[in-house]
Amino acid sequence: MNKIEILYAKMICRFSKDKRIAIWRKLVSLLKNDFTLVNALNRLQMIESHGGAKPNEPFAICMREWEKNLERGMSFSEATRGWVPPEETLLLTSGNMSSLIVALENVGRIIVANKRIGGAVFSAIAYPTLLLVLVFAIIIMVGLYLVPPLSAVAGEDMVWSGGAASLIWISNIAGKYWKIFSVAVIVIGVVVWLSLPRFSGRLRAVADKLPPWSIYKIRMSVGWMMSLSAMVAAGVAIPDAMRMLADNSNRYMRRILEETLHYIANGDNLGNALQNTGMDFPNQELIGDLTVYADMNDFDENLTQISNDYLENSVKKIESLSEALNTIGILLISGVIAWIVLGTFQMQDQITAFLS
Repeated sequence: MNKIEILYAKMICRFSKDKRIAIWRKLVSLLKNDFTLVNALNRLQMIESHGGAKPNEPFAICMREWEKNLERGMSFSEATRGWVPPEETLLLTSGNMSSLIVALENVGRIIVANKRIGGAVFSAIAYPTLLLVLVFAIIIMVGLYLVPPLSAVAGEDMVWSGGAASLIWISNIAGKYWKIFSVAVIVIGVVVWLSLPRFSGRLRAVADKLPPWSIYKIRMSVGWMMSLSAMVAAGVAIPDAMRMLADNSNRYMRRILEETLHYIANGDNLGNALQNTGMDFPNQELIGDLTVYADMNDFDENLTQISNDYLENSVKKIESLSEALNTIGILLISGVIAWIVLGTFQMQDQITAFLS
């Protein structure tokens, strides 16, 4: 097996969410039926390679390499590092502390949760963004190709009014500055995109009230809640879980988690610590729930239920926001088209009156 095949198998494994879910579930089933982890991986390797007939299938390579790593004395989290996303490796690390079966079940649950919230986020951002780009393109095309021929017919002495005058104004702006506007839109889009995982602090808490930062906040908070509940269920103490999550997070999440850890170290429970950060993360309702349940018995079970409820509510919230943004986008593009049609008719009428 050469390095290219292994690299390809790693890439396929990292990006094949559905397949990984199936692998984790099969491992759980085998482990519950008293298979050792090595034997379970060997059994899955035989399945993925079609009984050994296709040993170079990507997931057959995955199972075989994981099995070899275990035989070298690695833990399961070490054996899978680089083959699966870091957040899954992190949960498998927590599983080694308590129960690998629990950890594997939670990994599968979190992948499904991330798929759901990711799909909702994509629908909330993609279509409105497409509509905005379309509006921008329509305005540029009108300014460059529709208005100039009509204004040329009337000549320079024509005095425009109403919607026709606004079309002429747009035409002049588009003709002179459309390249600058295009570059500016692209730059703004890139800056906003790069700011999502990097922009942090008090100003970010303000930005988090507006799309797209608010949508990103929801997605990250869902992932954090699901991961935290999984680690606590596996027996990891909340401060340890928060520290591991912070160490494996981007700048945005790390700032929030580190500030929360500061207050936890001073004696606050999880909910009070989140409240004291002043970041409004994840939201006031959830902070209130965590404040109440943090000092109660069976917090791990309550945290799992809270995270599941938060996932469902977040998906519904993003879907509602998506519908609102889509409606605004459709109204905007309809308004622009109506303005262009009305302005064009007015231009024709004014040209006819001027020439007659």
